[in-house]
Amino acid sequence: MHTARFPGVILAGGAATRMGGGDKPLISLQNKPILTWIIDRVGPQLAELAINANGNPKRFEAYPYPVLPDHVADLGPMAGILAAMVWGKQIMPHSTHVLIVSGDTPFLPLGLVDRLSASAPAHSLVISTAKSGNRLHPTIALWPLAAQSEVAGQLRAGNGQRVLDWLDQLGSVPVEWPIVPYDPFFNINTPENRTEGERIAKNFF
Repeated sequence: MHTARFPGVILAGGAATRMGGGDKPLISLQNKPILTWIIDRVGPQLAELAINANGNPKRFEAYPYPVLPDHVADLGPMAGILAAMVWGKQIMPHSTHVLIVSGDTPFLPLGLVDRLSASAPAHSLVISTAKSGNRLHPTIALWPLAAQSEVAGQLRAGNGQRVLDWLDQLGSVPVEWPIVPYDPFFNINTPENRTEGERIAKNFF
């Protein structure tokens, strides 16, 4: 499996309710939106890139990437993952997986796709999932495009709405990263997280 074979989608639909509202990916760290941090980190690792978000896509017009709305409403991250799988199959019909990354994780590893793909059998339904600090990150993972029909059917039937459920259903291979000197999957959810994110950005980037 080669990096150039993969499309990737940033799940950018999270509302920053604990940060006073707005889009979490558009919050700035060191005067640069989190979304820009993510694109700078993972964009070069991918053949195609898109952003998953509902609502007015013009708020992302500074970025030259398609904005994908959810196909099934009100299902949180799994709706975004399904939209990513549908788009991934359309844009790269011969790809086996689509990379999913969360829109609030600015410090993603430069070798993310290579390490995940090394653990993702090309024609299996296994999800290759990032892990750090004994915690799985199923929204930072390579998802198998062959599972699209199953995911779509389950969601439309009202099942499989928790991302973690799919790790059990399809199977998963965890790929662990160290959390020293910082956790590469650190995410920004609260004002305290943002303060810590500013510290990491200043000291290590």
